[in-house]
Amino acid sequence: MAWRGHLSKNLKELRFLYCQTSPASAQTREFVNRNYKDLKTLNPMFPILIRECSGVEPQIWARYDMGVDRYVRLDGLSEPQITKKLEELVKAGAPFKA
Repeated sequence: MAWRGHLSKNLKELRFLYCQTSPASAQTREFVNRNYKDLKTLNPMFPILIRECSGVEPQIWARYDMGVDRYVRLDGLSEPQITKKLEELVKAGAPFKA
């Protein structure tokens, strides 16, 4: 999972949005609980933002160079599927590098 160390190289910011209590956000909450420390250790100066809001659909937002933002809805995805979606967002940032 070498891509985990490339967050700061390919992205400007990463945001997780999810509800604190809804069943739809349960897998996203679990993903953040299990993976935040590892991601932050590999990318210590990189902003990884956690936004909890009642009733919001679980999402990951990635900010790239040149003001480009992309997001993926995570509702109904398992933890391995969330990992795959995050990997895709990170790898998609490589073409934005000058």
